[in-house]
Amino acid sequence: MIFSSLVFLYAFLPAVLLVYFLCPKRWRNGVLLIFSLLFYGWGEPKFILLMIGSFTAAYALGFPIAKYRLEKPAAAKRWMFLSLAISLSSLFFFKYYDFGARTLSRLPFWNIPVFGLSLPVGISFYTFQIMSYTIDLWRGDASLQRNYAAFGTYVSLFPQLIAGPIVRYREVDGQLRERSVTVSDFSQGVERFCAGLAKKVLLGDPLASGWIYFRDALTLSPSALGAWASVIFYSLHLYFDFSGYSDMAIGLGRMFGFRFPENFNYPYTAGSVTDFWRRWHITLSTWFREYVYIPLGGNRAGKGKQFRNLAVVWLLTGLWHGADWNFLLWGMWFLLLLSVERFVIGVERLERVPLPLRRAVTLLVVFLGFLLFSETDLPTVGRTFGYLVGVDCRFSDVLDLYRLRVLLPLLAVAAVGCTPLPKRLLTRLSERCGGLTRVRPVLCALSLLFATAYLADKAFTPFEYFHF
Repeated sequence: MIFSSLVFLYAFLPAVLLVYFLCPKRWRNGVLLIFSLLFYGWGEPKFILLMIGSFTAAYALGFPIAKYRLEKPAAAKRWMFLSLAISLSSLFFFKYYDFGARTLSRLPFWNIPVFGLSLPVGISFYTFQIMSYTIDLWRGDASLQRNYAAFGTYVSLFPQLIAGPIVRYREVDGQLRERSVTVSDFSQGVERFCAGLAKKVLLGDPLASGWIYFRDALTLSPSALGAWASVIFYSLHLYFDFSGYSDMAIGLGRMFGFRFPENFNYPYTAGSVTDFWRRWHITLSTWFREYVYIPLGGNRAGKGKQFRNLAVVWLLTGLWHGADWNFLLWGMWFLLLLSVERFVIGVERLERVPLPLRRAVTLLVVFLGFLLFSETDLPTVGRTFGYLVGVDCRFSDVLDLYRLRVLLPLLAVAAVGCTPLPKRLLTRLSERCGGLTRVRPVLCALSLLFATAYLADKAFTPFEYFHF
């Protein structure tokens, strides 16, 4: 089940809200756990036991970690590593076994069977959340969770189960134990959810259709214009798709009393690649910085070790997104860009460059990186890179020009929607109309109405990050 479906909007969500607010507060974690398992099992029933087994093992192993953390640190560390090993084993098996088997079988005298395993939806996200609890507990940054339903709720909570944001345990530890929902909280949650739904359905999905058209057209009549259009439409689609999901997740969490961290902050207005990664998928960047980069030494060592630490992080970031060579190359692409900014150009010299130019160059290299992200077939990626600079193709095609002219209003709205301008306009409009209380409910109702009409009339695309 996904958020942008009529079943979720008009059956599942009303049912869980009704039961949640009718039951006593002490039962609410249990209610969320049951509905979250139902939500996950709607599309992945065969993998429910895998997720339950993963968080049950982490829950049980949390007790010896907490018990021995101060008395016998070495023993606590062994229990911690055991918990991490169990969490990572299922992720490695389902996500990376086939990739490793195919890669090694290319070597002489190797013939490892490939199982064709299905990837459990959201496994990368909930595995990282489980690991967060284990590491935070071992460090003493979080307290032991004795309530099984509360811990299961943390891992499986349906608003952010499938595609994040990745919530570190200590960020919601207190909220799992006690939380309340005011009318203001609930209304703000509804507003955020409706905004995310509109971004996903009314912008993300049509942009995906544009990307698919131009991508497929490249196989029949390649042109430089079509190649650039495919890159631009995919990059915009990815932003509205993923940030829309994050907005919906944050809004849903707010309806139930949770405060999830922000995941996007207008990344396409970034003035550098470093700035981009402070704004895009913020919770993933934070997770890797806190649990990988800083423990390796972070910026405290010389440039050589800093580069090593960056390389480890971006190798893992690429692999986290997918078990294929294009994702590894995507990670190495950003490692190269970040290394050039940090070790070759330098922060002070970079800041002397005019901001519009920095933004333009950042968009260019980020969008080119997303070409690697969008295709697993490396020869296709290579050909598309060639088309971008006019190799073996014409400049434009008549059909591409026609299609681009038809989609130009969508492209213009999406380009503006990537910036803070709509939020500023909404603030000014609300001030003129006597406050937000009059404007926002109308906008929420309209966005829900148009999204419902779109979903009823057209097939929708699944969220991109469901694959990770």
